Amino acid sequence: MPETAKKNVVLLGATGSIGGSTLRVLREHPGRLELVGVAAHSSHAELAAICHEFNVPHATLSSEAAYAEAKAANNFPANTQLGCGDAGLLEISTLAEADIVLVAVVGACGLKPTLAAIEAGKDIALANKELLVLGGAFVIEAAKRKGVRLLPTDSEHNAIFQCLEGHPQQHLDKLILTASGGQFRDAPIERLASVTPADATQHPNWSMGPKITVDSATMANKGLELIEAHWLFGLEPNRLEVVIHPQSIVHSFAQFIDGSILAQLSPPSMTFAIQHCLLYPDRAPGVDATMDFSKTFQLDFKAPDLKRFPCLQLAYDAMRTGGSGPAIFNAANEVAVERFLAHELSYLDIPRVIEQTLSNINSATATDLDALLEIDHRARQVARNFSTMDRLL
Repeated sequence: MPETAKKNVVLLGATGSIGGSTLRVLREHPGRLELVGVAAHSSHAELAAICHEFNVPHATLSSEAAYAEAKAANNFPANTQLGCGDAGLLEISTLAEADIVLVAVVGACGLKPTLAAIEAGKDIALANKELLVLGGAFVIEAAKRKGVRLLPTDSEHNAIFQCLEGHPQQHLDKLILTASGGQFRDAPIERLASVTPADATQHPNWSMGPKITVDSATMANKGLELIEAHWLFGLEPNRLEVVIHPQSIVHSFAQFIDGSILAQLSPPSMTFAIQHCLLYPDRAPGVDATMDFSKTFQLDFKAPDLKRFPCLQLAYDAMRTGGSGPAIFNAANEVAVERFLAHELSYLDIPRVIEQTLSNINSATATDLDALLEIDHRARQVARNFSTMDRLL
């Protein structure tokens, strides 16, 4: 396909924060990008509005209850084919006319649709870090076998992808991922015991969904990103580092064996990374204004305090354990954050749940996808069974 040809895009997770940024990119480039499929979990009215605005021919709601509500409301365009559930996600991910599938759904539910899209020969713009953490071996192998592109859409991995382009792997020394440190990076540690869901879902730099905003506060997200970087760029844990950078302007560094370091900078908006992936290998004027070096600004960096961010240490531990350790870490974190947001657990219980789950589930390597999903299921059961009494044990 010529670089300047219009690309047909499928967007999984159209009503979330990544989805919203993706729609802004699509509005900016109607001659270059066309939305042919959209999916959401349950926000059927918002999904219908997207279908009307972009004249989308295919849509899916993964929630069967939301699908029934949407059918009753009859608010989708007449020319939009509306699917439902896992079958609908698989169907929309493999549309014959699609060129690229942007995976922006949160959590492990994106794994099967992504693998199906890869098998159908679609390029993948990957904004779901849990997907590689859970099934990295399967996703990387499938992408290599089918010869499709895996284009990282997380700002950190997209930055690394841009920094590494044109450089041989043997010239790379290590990768340094930046982290904002979240909303509690400077708070007294004793205050963390009283953090509420309302506190933890307000990020100082980024506009994100509640789960990923909590992950940013605990730095579990940076742990997930370390594991994702391992799969995307083929580096072991001792060549992956994290540095706190409160301004969220430098999105990551690549350090080479001669000591040279390359960085990618842009303001904290996901439109930069999303547009880079959707138009790759081409470029075009962006949606948001970029850096203005005529104005004075400051860039700060410091090492993370692992006592303040135990989830980051647990992610390193899971990586070094290997096997299914990263998948267990991801499953436990998802459940712990869900329970914290539901006021069932305290903020400091999140790393406790992860640690207990890692200790109680065998981390042997899964030999196939069904075995991996069974490990994921067992880890979630352990995490759901964690009680406040376990803090005392």
